[in-house]
Amino acid sequence: MKQLDIAEVARRSGVPASTLRFYQEKGLIASTGRRGLRRLFDPGVVERLALIALGQVAGFSLDEIARMFSPDGRPRIERERLTAKAEELDRTIQRLVALRDGLRHAAACSAPSHMECPRFRSIVRLAGAGRLEPLVQKAPRRRWPT
Repeated sequence: MKQLDIAEVARRSGVPASTLRFYQEKGLIASTGRRGLRRLFDPGVVERLALIALGQVAGFSLDEIARMFSPDGRPRIERERLTAKAEELDRTIQRLVALRDGLRHAAACSAPSHMECPRFRSIVRLAGAGRLEPLVQKAPRRRWPT
C-alpha cells in the first residue's frame, strides 16, 4: 500500500498540515515514517481524520475523540457516550428553539417597546436569574496549531 506524505493527506482531507502535526502530537494520528523531511501516513488516516471531524462537529473534545480509538487505531466508540452526547444535543436544541421563538415573538410583538412585552420580559428575568445558559460557553484555553 502506498504511503501518503503529509501534503497529500492535507490535500485529500482538507486538514492543514499544521493541524495534522498537532493531531500527531496529541496522539490522534500517527505517521509511519518519513520521506526526507515529510511525514508519511497510511492511507487509512484520511478516514480517521473524517471520524475526528465528525466527533468535533458533534461536540466531542479532542481528548474525548482520542479515547474513541483503540491502541491499534480502530474506532472503539462506546454507545453510552453517543447516547449521552445525543441527549446533550437535545437539551441544547430545546434551549435554542425556546430562545429563537422568544426572540421572534419579541421582534413581531405589538407592544410599544420590547420591555413592555411580557414574553420578552420573562426571557430577561430568566437571564438575570442565571436560568438561561450562555449559548456559547467559554472553552478552556487550548494550544491551537498555527
